Amino acid sequence: MICEDRVVIVTGAGRGLGRAHALEFACQGAKVVVNDLGVERDGTGGSRQAAEDVAAEIRALGGEAVAVVSDIAADRGAAEVVRAALDAFGRLDVLVNNAGFLRDRMLVNMTEDDWDSVVRVHLAGHFLPLRHAAAHWRSEKKAGRSVAASVVNTTSGAGLLGSVGQANYAAAKAGIAALTLVAAAELASYGVRANAIAPAARTRMTERLFAETMAAPEDGGFDRMDPAHVSPLVVWLGSADSADVTGGVFEAVGGRITVMEGYRHGPTVDRGTRWTPADIAPAVRALLDGAQAPEPVYGG
Repeated sequence: MICEDRVVIVTGAGRGLGRAHALEFACQGAKVVVNDLGVERDGTGGSRQAAEDVAAEIRALGGEAVAVVSDIAADRGAAEVVRAALDAFGRLDVLVNNAGFLRDRMLVNMTEDDWDSVVRVHLAGHFLPLRHAAAHWRSEKKAGRSVAASVVNTTSGAGLLGSVGQANYAAAKAGIAALTLVAAAELASYGVRANAIAPAARTRMTERLFAETMAAPEDGGFDRMDPAHVSPLVVWLGSADSADVTGGVFEAVGGRITVMEGYRHGPTVDRGTRWTPADIAPAVRALLDGAQAPEPVYGG
C-alpha cells in the first residue's frame, strides 16, 4: 500500500500499459482518475467504454476511481482531467502521462497529418496535463500547503535511440524525455518530481509491429512482455518512497530496469580560436575515435 490515499491521474488508462498502471496504483491504495478517449490504434474513433470499464474494475476490487473521457491533447480536456481529480477526491498527488497512438510510415511516405496527429497526442498530450497539474501544485505551495507530487512521463526506446518507420513517434518521444528534464528542474521548488519511463510491453501499439518479440511464451513461462510488469516501477515513482528521485529516465522491460543515460559531454577539443574548414575533419575524426559508439537504431 505504498500509495495509500494518494490521488493519481493516468492518461490512456483504458487499455494496455495505462490500464495496468491504473490497476496497480489502485492495488497500492491510490484513488485513480482513469482517462481514455477509447480511440483505435491510429487515433480514430472513440468510446467512453474503455475508461468506464477500468474504473468499474477498480471499484469492483474495492478501490476508488472515476472515469474521465477528455482529450488531454487539447487545453480544455487537460484542464477537465485535473479538475476531475480535485472534484472527486479533493487533491492531486501523481500525474502519469501515458496516452498515445501510432501512425507508422517511412519518412518518404509519411503525410503531414500522420506527423501532426502523432506529435500532438504524445507531446501536447504530455505538456497540457502537466501544465495544469503544475499550476495547481504551484497554487498549493503558494498557499502554504505541503506538496509532495510526482509526474511520470512515458518516453520510448524509439525516442531515445530512434526507430525506423516511426519518425513522428520517435521525435515526439524524444521531446518527452527533454520535457521531463525541464519539468524536474522547473517544478522542484514547488515540491514536484518528474521522471520518465521507456517501457517495452505487449500492447495494441506493439503486438503487430513486433509480433514475434511481443508474443506470450507458449510454455507458460515468465511473460516478459506483459504490460503489468512495467507498472510497479511507475507506482514506485509515484510514491513517497521515491521522494529523492527526479529527472531520471528508466527503461522497463519484463523484470529488467535500466537507468538510461542520455546526452552528456564526451570527448572535446578547444582550439582557442576560429576553426578553418580544412582543420575540422582531422579534429572531429579524432573526437569520434575517442567517443562511445551509439547504440543502433531500432529496425536499422
